[in-house]
Amino acid sequence: MSLIKGETGDWEVVLGLEVHAQVISDAKLFSGAPTTFGADPNTQVSLVDAAMPGMLPVINARCVEQAVRTGLGLNAKINLRSVFDRKNYFYADLPQGYQISQYKDPIVGEGAVEIDLEGGATKTIGIERLHLEQDAGKSLHDQHPSQTYVDLNRSGVALMEIVSRPDMRSADEAAAYLTKLRSIVRYLGTCDGNMDEGSMRCDVNVSVRKPGGELGTRCEIKNVNSIRFVKQAIEYESRRQVEVIEGGGKIMQETRLFDPGRGETRSLRSKEDAHDYRYFPDPDLPPLVLTQEFVDGIKATLPELPDARKARFIEEYGLTPYDAGVLVAEKETAAFFDTVAKGRDAREAVKLVTGDFFAMLNRRGDTIAQSPIKAEHLGKLLDLQADGTISGRIAKELFVAMEETGKDPAVLVEERGMRQVTDTGAIESAAKAVIDANPDKVAAYKAKPAMFGWFVGQVMKSTGGKANPRAVNETLKKLLDA
Repeated sequence: MSLIKGETGDWEVVLGLEVHAQVISDAKLFSGAPTTFGADPNTQVSLVDAAMPGMLPVINARCVEQAVRTGLGLNAKINLRSVFDRKNYFYADLPQGYQISQYKDPIVGEGAVEIDLEGGATKTIGIERLHLEQDAGKSLHDQHPSQTYVDLNRSGVALMEIVSRPDMRSADEAAAYLTKLRSIVRYLGTCDGNMDEGSMRCDVNVSVRKPGGELGTRCEIKNVNSIRFVKQAIEYESRRQVEVIEGGGKIMQETRLFDPGRGETRSLRSKEDAHDYRYFPDPDLPPLVLTQEFVDGIKATLPELPDARKARFIEEYGLTPYDAGVLVAEKETAAFFDTVAKGRDAREAVKLVTGDFFAMLNRRGDTIAQSPIKAEHLGKLLDLQADGTISGRIAKELFVAMEETGKDPAVLVEERGMRQVTDTGAIESAAKAVIDANPDKVAAYKAKPAMFGWFVGQVMKSTGGKANPRAVNETLKKLLDA
C-alpha cells in the first residue's frame, strides 16, 4: 500500500476496476454478424445489431461457454441460472436505446485473482462478478467538421465485464491486477487482451480516505486502454481528490475521462446510479439455465494457468519466483521456455532465454511467434554446448548464425566448421607453437603468473576460437610449469 502525503497527513487510495474484455468468438452475442477487427465501417452489422423493428436476439452459445471458462479461470462461482436485463440509456451509437446486459443475476459470481508485487510479495484481489453484455457502436468525431459519424461494427459484440472488489491500494497494484487478468484470459483463449485494439478496456474507480477510515466518494475513469495510462490516471486522480478535499471542497460522484496527452482526468458527466438505467429483465430473452455437467465439461478442458505453471517452473526447474513470474506472464513465452528447458540444465535455459533470446526479440521488435529461432533449435544449442561439441564462445557465434538463417544449430556447426577442437594432441601442438615462438613471454610468465591469460588468448586465436577452453588451460599449465 502506498500513501499520498497531503497537507493534513497521509491519505489512502482505494481502487476497484471494471474490465471489459471482448469475447473471442466468430459472431456477436445475439446475432451472427462477424467480429473481425479493422473492417470497414458498418460492414459487420446485422439487422439485429442495427435494431431494426421486429428483430429478436438469439444467444450465442460460444460466448456463454467462453464466459464460464473465464469464470472458472478466475476461481469464481458459476451461476447455473442467470438473467439478461435491459440497461436503458441513449447514445447515438446505441441503436436500440438500451444495452442488453446482466444486473442482479450475472453468469459468474465471486472469485479471486492473486497478483505478484515487488519484493516477491503477493496479494489476493477479490472478483465481485463477471457478466455478459453487448458492446455499443462507436461515434466518430473526426470525419467531418460539423457532423458525427456512427460505426456499428462493434454494436452487439460480446463483452465480459469483470468487476473487482475495491481491494487495490496503489497504481502499481492496479497495474499488476490488470496484467494478471490479461494473462489469464489469454491463457484461456477467451479474450486476446489487445488493449490497443479496444478488445480490453478498463474503467477505474478511484476514491481516497484517511488510512482505515470510511470509504470516500468515488469517481469512475472510463475506457482507459493501456496499463500505463491506468497508472497515470490513478496517480493524477488520487492526487486531485486529496487536493480538493484539503482545499475545503467535496468530491462529487462522477464519470471522468483520462487525457493521455495532458496526463490528467476531466469531468464527463455526473455518475449514474443503477436506478438511473431502469434495469429490467429483457422480455425477448428467457433466463439462461446451465447444467452442472456443462460447467464440469468446460472445467475439464482448462489449460495450465499462470499460477499453476509458475509453481511448476519453481518446483520442476528450480527457478526463482522472479524468473518463473517473468516466463509465465505470457502463454507463448512459457510454452517456448518449457520446450527449451525440458530435460536440460534449467539455469542455462533461463540465462539463454531471458538473456540473448529476449534481447534479440527486443532488437528486432519481434514476438515469440515471429522469432527466427525456434524453441527446439535453442534447446539443441544448449545440447551442443553441454556435450562439448561447441564452446561458450562458439555458442555466441552460432546464436547469431541461427538468427540470420533460422537453421538447426547442428546443421550450422557442420556447414561452417564450428565444431570445438577437443583433440588434446592438436591443442598441445598449438600450445607448444605459441610457447616456442615467445620465449620472452615465457620468462615474463615465470616472474608474473598473471601473464597466463595471454597464452590462453594466443592459443584460442591460433585455433580460430574452436579449442576447448578447459583443455587449453590444462595443457598450457602443464607445459609452462614444466
